[in-house]
Amino acid sequence: MNLNKLFKVVGLPLLFAFVMYFVFDVRDWDSVFKIMSVSFIFLVPFGMGALTVFFSSIENVKILSYRIFMPWLPIFGFLFLTLLFSIEGWACWLMILPMFLAAATAGGMLAGHYKLKRYNKERTYVSILVLLPLILSPIEQWIGSKNNEYEAYTYIDLHADKAKIWQNVTRVRAIEKPQDKGWLTRTLGFPRPIRAELNYNGVGGYRKAIFDKGLVFHEQVTDYEDERRMRFTIKANPHEIPSTAMDEHVVIGGNYFDVVDGTYELQKLNANTYRLHLYSHFKLTTTFNFYASWWAGWIMKDIQNNILQVIKERVE
Repeated sequence: MNLNKLFKVVGLPLLFAFVMYFVFDVRDWDSVFKIMSVSFIFLVPFGMGALTVFFSSIENVKILSYRIFMPWLPIFGFLFLTLLFSIEGWACWLMILPMFLAAATAGGMLAGHYKLKRYNKERTYVSILVLLPLILSPIEQWIGSKNNEYEAYTYIDLHADKAKIWQNVTRVRAIEKPQDKGWLTRTLGFPRPIRAELNYNGVGGYRKAIFDKGLVFHEQVTDYEDERRMRFTIKANPHEIPSTAMDEHVVIGGNYFDVVDGTYELQKLNANTYRLHLYSHFKLTTTFNFYASWWAGWIMKDIQNNILQVIKERVE
């Protein structure tokens, strides 16, 4: 493939992606275009895939694997360049990459269908596919984001004294880096837990869960039964978190993702074993909660399992 052809097949879809990114990222156009939308996260890579195949030779397009995987090349180029110039963060990319790749392949397959059938209006069809993000985004924003609440539930069995367990539940002393087993949050570059402080064991108590990178969960105890249950509201103030700590699209307490409350419950299984339950509720405000909720749920469970493992290690 010569340089001119490579520019058309890879460079033009990349150029299209950056144009769309900067159009959708204009703050004054939030009522019409948003990065955190189906129109951007699905339709932009869909258009990239369509352009890649449209500009490819008919000989290449006849190959099924080409139509499936060649649209991924500009996607990975877009990933590399946005990371290189700090336009987007690694956490965001890791979460949206599966959708980007699937959408690019879908766009490539549809454009390949038109090209192989040699439709007279092939150029018109592909042009419409490319313009879909701009056409459908205003409709999507008019319909509006959904504000849904979800639950993340985890538990662990502990062979230890009830009083010792509860002491480590209410207050968590400093967690050293080697004790951090949160593989998903670590991979995404999320802040890791440091410690948790509680000023009073009872309703009205103020609990502070401190993470690195400046993230603090401000927690107010709303239900308390000693050595059995503690429920608390959770508030993360995004303005307290340095802009370099988390991507703005996944920042906790931001426009799209927030944590509402948490509950510890201690259940006796037998004379030597207790089960520690940990629930939390979180909110998502996007037009693609059906997808974002999977990731948010995995992240919350990873955070909770990490804390539970630390407790288990300390009480046993």
